[in-house]
Amino acid sequence: MPIDSGDTAWVLISTALVLFMTPGLALFYGGMVRSKHVLSMLAQNFAIIAVVSVVWALVGFSLAFSGDAGGGLIGNLHLVGLGHANEALPGIHLTVPPTAYAGFQMMFAVITTALLTGAGADRMRFGPFLVFSVVWVLVVYVPLAHWAFSPHGWLFHQGLLDFAGGTVVEIDAGASALALVLVLGKRRGWPGEPMAPHSLPLTLLGAGILWFGWFGFNAGSALASGHLAAQALIGTHLAGCGGLIGWMALEKRATGHATTLGAASGAVAGLVAITPAAGYVNSLGAIVIGLLAGAAGLYAVRLKFRHGYDDSLDVVGVHGVCGVVGTLAVGVLATRTVNPVGRGLIDGGGLHLLGVQALGVVVAAAWAFVMTGVIALGVHKVLGLRATPEDELAGLDMAVHAETAYDHGAFGAR
Repeated sequence: MPIDSGDTAWVLISTALVLFMTPGLALFYGGMVRSKHVLSMLAQNFAIIAVVSVVWALVGFSLAFSGDAGGGLIGNLHLVGLGHANEALPGIHLTVPPTAYAGFQMMFAVITTALLTGAGADRMRFGPFLVFSVVWVLVVYVPLAHWAFSPHGWLFHQGLLDFAGGTVVEIDAGASALALVLVLGKRRGWPGEPMAPHSLPLTLLGAGILWFGWFGFNAGSALASGHLAAQALIGTHLAGCGGLIGWMALEKRATGHATTLGAASGAVAGLVAITPAAGYVNSLGAIVIGLLAGAAGLYAVRLKFRHGYDDSLDVVGVHGVCGVVGTLAVGVLATRTVNPVGRGLIDGGGLHLLGVQALGVVVAAAWAFVMTGVIALGVHKVLGLRATPEDELAGLDMAVHAETAYDHGAFGAR
């Protein structure tokens, strides 16, 4: 297909927007940890940008999108090092240069890996986590990307509809986060000691950057600057609004207060849920998905207290659970008026699509949980993934990076 300059410009801009999401995530997470760990959170996220990008260019993109090595399970090595990167990608019909598509998908791999920093916040060692990340991208993320995003992937052939990563990004991150925290163990003092966010303004700023970047994440996945991108963009925004409203309304009813942290979390919950559905549902459907995600996310974050797993910054509850909500919602709310390939239950498509979406949920969650557990156990046994008690107590900023984010003499370390 001929290269379209407008489509190319939109995908390049979207790539930059998705990259910007990772610094936004760093601020979002950084504000939620105690002040003695904030630089550690920022450093992990920024290092992930560099490490995962190099891994993706060397081998990740090829294994995810270069044909198929058999059975729809993994790609081949034809595009190693982004060699032959200007050749047409097998089965993918693009009006943008293949290198632009490789860069766009690179940022998906970056932000998905970065999400895991929130699960192990306050207690994860910097170097071993980067080693874990390299292995995780290749063993967990890349196969899922091939299965669901590549036209050669077996879930793609089953008819799974995942517009921008409900399974590959959100459920993947949520299930992986659960496995990771089970290996790491609880933060020292959790849940008895208060571990309140040290800077909610920082978290709100990060949430705003994430919301902004999500337009590139979802609308960019149309890979063209047309009607589908426009619908995905406005649906993304409305779902974020619905998530914020749903979370804050229920929070107000349950506790008597609507908090700023709830507003930020609710918006992210709605944005997570619309990710797999943005190119398949109309604007009303997007609002419904956002409202459902806001409610589901609020209740899901409480599960860690009931079941005793220390998911520090609620990756399981917000990304994992809300990713499930959005992926299943495609099977109900997808409509041909938005995208002819999507026909959910309400549009007369019956239960078939919902069944395929449920299969995607189960497969993504099971693969990510089991394989992440194996990788985390291996890295922990060989390198030690968990910080020492002394470093955790002193704060990872000073212990690992020999820096502090603030003048603790004036600010007061917490």
